[in-house]
Amino acid sequence: MEGFKFMKRLMILLCAGTVLAGCATTPAPVETVAPAETASPAAEAPAAPKPQLGTFGFDATGMDTSVRAGDNFYTYANGTWAKNTPIPADKSNYGMFGALDDLSRERTRTLIEESAKDPNSRIGAAYASFMDEAAIETKGLAPFQPWLNQVKGLGSKAQLPALYAEAMKLGVSTPFGGYVGQDDKNPDQYILSMSQGGLGMPDRDYYLSADAKLKETRAKYLQHLTNVLTLAGEPNPAARAKAVLDLETGIARAHWNRVDSRDADKTYNKMTVAELERRAPGFDFSDLIQATGAQGADSLVVAQPSAITGIAALVRRAPLGVLKDQLLIRSLDAYAAYLPKAFDQEQFSFYGTALSGTPQQEERWKRAVSFTVGALQDDVSKLYVARYFPPETKAAADQLVKNVVDAMGRRIDALTWMAPATKQRARAKLANFTTKIGYPDRWRDMSALEIDRADVLGNALRSNRFDYAYNVGKLGQPIYRWEWGMTPMTVNAYANFGMQEIVFPAAILQPPFFDPNADPAVNYGGIGAVIGHEISHHFDDQGSKYDETGRLNEWWTAADKAAFAAATKQLAAQYDAYEIFPGASVKGAFTLGENIGDLAGLTVAFDAYKHSLNGQAAPTLDGMTADQRFYLGWAQVWRRNYREANLRQRLITDPHSPSEQRVWVVRNLDPWYGAYNVQPGEKLYLAPEARVRVW
Repeated sequence: MEGFKFMKRLMILLCAGTVLAGCATTPAPVETVAPAETASPAAEAPAAPKPQLGTFGFDATGMDTSVRAGDNFYTYANGTWAKNTPIPADKSNYGMFGALDDLSRERTRTLIEESAKDPNSRIGAAYASFMDEAAIETKGLAPFQPWLNQVKGLGSKAQLPALYAEAMKLGVSTPFGGYVGQDDKNPDQYILSMSQGGLGMPDRDYYLSADAKLKETRAKYLQHLTNVLTLAGEPNPAARAKAVLDLETGIARAHWNRVDSRDADKTYNKMTVAELERRAPGFDFSDLIQATGAQGADSLVVAQPSAITGIAALVRRAPLGVLKDQLLIRSLDAYAAYLPKAFDQEQFSFYGTALSGTPQQEERWKRAVSFTVGALQDDVSKLYVARYFPPETKAAADQLVKNVVDAMGRRIDALTWMAPATKQRARAKLANFTTKIGYPDRWRDMSALEIDRADVLGNALRSNRFDYAYNVGKLGQPIYRWEWGMTPMTVNAYANFGMQEIVFPAAILQPPFFDPNADPAVNYGGIGAVIGHEISHHFDDQGSKYDETGRLNEWWTAADKAAFAAATKQLAAQYDAYEIFPGASVKGAFTLGENIGDLAGLTVAFDAYKHSLNGQAAPTLDGMTADQRFYLGWAQVWRRNYREANLRQRLITDPHSPSEQRVWVVRNLDPWYGAYNVQPGEKLYLAPEARVRVW
């Protein structure tokens, strides 16, 4: 859940596991009948619908009350769950997001298999093509050979821009990443953007850090490069793999770090194509852009100019054979799932096991569901929402969102550090929000995409080309304000700064995040805080740079910025102090936006809950006060166990803090101290003056 600037088509499936819960339904009203002369006994009214978790929406069996809430609120709320919940063999981590993701895929599988009963179903054909492992083995590399031959047959660097453009269309990564998205400084127009690329591992640190664990991963990556070339039948694979690693190490040195790469000001560098070529000589970017189909792009936004300059220089100096080998390996990894099992297993061995610690690949059907959704996402999504997202859930979520938005408005009004003129514009920004709940109000037409039941590789190639053409085709068009960056089956949410929107897919609007039959305190602590989180992204350290029209534009006073920077600096320092492994801590500056979102979201949701009571006292349930239940609702949604390799990777690449530390944000909130009588000397205790207060 983070500020959204651009979302690729393919759905990234979060960790999965056992089924958690399904959608709730509202019972039909009871009809009353006038008694006849000889009346039969009155029918009993149906029992009120029960929440799906516990007695009021919280799974109290997962608590560990031997731990004081003030020492570790995560363990207090979730310790028994964490102790008793194994990570499934095909997962790198497992928790509430993963359980709901598994539920989404199981439901989607049902819909797909029902569709497959129709021999003319494109959904069924896509799924069947992925499931036909025997056909994949029989065909071998032959279906992919035309592309591989094109890569290997590259005759000169003059042909490289066109080849890279073709790779982009196929979803194969190159040293230069490109896409069409909203222009941050002209949000009513689309513009071409370019960013750094060229790495096969997740981050520059994997190439450059002296950390022993990362050195070990580098060695495994080198072996992976060697193995892929060997499987492809290429001679001298070890030496060629080492040359690719050396090239990527140079690219890593040119890369910006993740803190700078999330800075909206630093990454907005608009220039003409001619200016880009002057800044990054030796590579024909004009040819690249023309070959992608973005012919109308006379200017573009370059996210990391010095990195693009450095990468272009490396490409200019690198032997042609090394550049070809890098693209060959990227291609085989990108399409490994549609190639013979040896390629698929090799790709998983590194990216699944070495990088994330996952011992076992997912069952074929799960990956087939993901493939089918990725290829025909709107076609599948229509089926999903028709069956699994009842109107009453949407209506209840709409009301809760409205309440949290209203609470954010009151928080803005009450700020002491923001100038009145800035408050007025902040209020205008809030009023301009679009809230998207459940699913899009229109669907993309995917009928032109050819799907062949006997050709999974061709389906994948055509799907990637189809989506690339769709993205590039936005140039010169009005902004697609109806478009979503996630499918309804995605267990997540996002904020889009330029579109002035907050978006909540159907799959996250169910327990433990939201249950219409649960205690409101738990709902506000769960989905209410998520809603507040996404709202506050528009006012976090990056979202706050976008004005009430969605334009990247300075609109705060100098005093506003100074006060905000002081508070957020304090929050970053708080998270810097959380050491997860010896020598490996949360990166406060990198995770700042998400930590602000958690702090503000929980603060605003608590206010919204209190306001929803209309001055009435909330009941005590199972011996717990409403305030206690609110914070338990927050803690419950972050239940998650990690494999060590996955958690180490997240500390480098994930802008979110680990789940335990996300729960700890409560230590900044005064009502939490009162709810649990947290006292000095307890480990999470902060003196009032040390608590971070932003919104």
